[in-house]
Amino acid sequence: MSDSPVDVSTPLDIGRATQLAQALRTELRKAVIGQDAVIDDVLTALIAGGHVLLEGVPGLGKTLLVRALARCFDGDFARIQFTPDLMPSDVTGHAVYDLHTEQFKLRKGPLFTHLLLADEINRAPAKTQAALLEAMQERQVTLEGEALPIGQPFIVLATQNPIEQEGTYPLPEAELDRFMLKVRMDYPDAQQELEMVREVTRSARADMLDVQPLRTVLQAEDVLMLQQVASELALDEQVLDYAVRLARTTRTWPGLALGAGPRASIALVRGARARALLRGGEFVIPDDIKSCALAVLRHRVRIAPELDIEGLEVDQVLAQLLDQVPAPRQ
Repeated sequence: MSDSPVDVSTPLDIGRATQLAQALRTELRKAVIGQDAVIDDVLTALIAGGHVLLEGVPGLGKTLLVRALARCFDGDFARIQFTPDLMPSDVTGHAVYDLHTEQFKLRKGPLFTHLLLADEINRAPAKTQAALLEAMQERQVTLEGEALPIGQPFIVLATQNPIEQEGTYPLPEAELDRFMLKVRMDYPDAQQELEMVREVTRSARADMLDVQPLRTVLQAEDVLMLQQVASELALDEQVLDYAVRLARTTRTWPGLALGAGPRASIALVRGARARALLRGGEFVIPDDIKSCALAVLRHRVRIAPELDIEGLEVDQVLAQLLDQVPAPRQ
């Protein structure tokens, strides 16, 4: 394949791709203070071409992060506020009768974009949530029997509040599995919160940072280039085996009632390649797999009821598993 005209896996391209990814990271950190790990996770999904479920209590900057990413990315951005009365056609689009032509015309919904913010996704019923399924997996939407492709890149960033369960509809397993990463947003530490309050209270906006000063760092074609370069990074057979072993171990691990499927193994490898590109590496190391493992696995497994009663969380069980599954020596 090295003589192919579309081969982009030279060190020069890796260097340029890494510079672009790091410039994007720098811009996002200006807007979203105290969430560096979350920013890296979202960039991992962007480079890997996966979707992200962002979970956190209100006020931590989930929506701000997506708005900041949209600002730095010169592509199409759409936001859908999920509510109990939201219909599937409000997401995908619908056919409209045109009186002049006496024919039905397809009106595309907000789903036809590059970057989609699905705000409070668990507030809409299962039927509306399912409207995203085909788009997330097949990168197309079927309207009135016609399959309409969605332009590339296409990434869904969905937010949900883990605390307030009244009036919410839990995401079905099939849809959870479509999200490459489930990212948990936690409170910033004291110093970061101090810095955030200082910056926000300087801003002309009421209680949030302004994303307007952020630079546009990359175009839609740049994102496709990042994804292409990442997908071609060298991956040793032992590192590939490590990713598969991690996913397979979840199926027999004593603390887990439900393990992760093969999609988890694929997500681990894609995520690790994106991590390698972010740090400027030319090949994937076991630590790249490990660094994205929690975000890849936490929504694909279910903790055993007896451990749940004891107050253990799924991340704690997965951390034990990560410690005990041997990684290949570098």
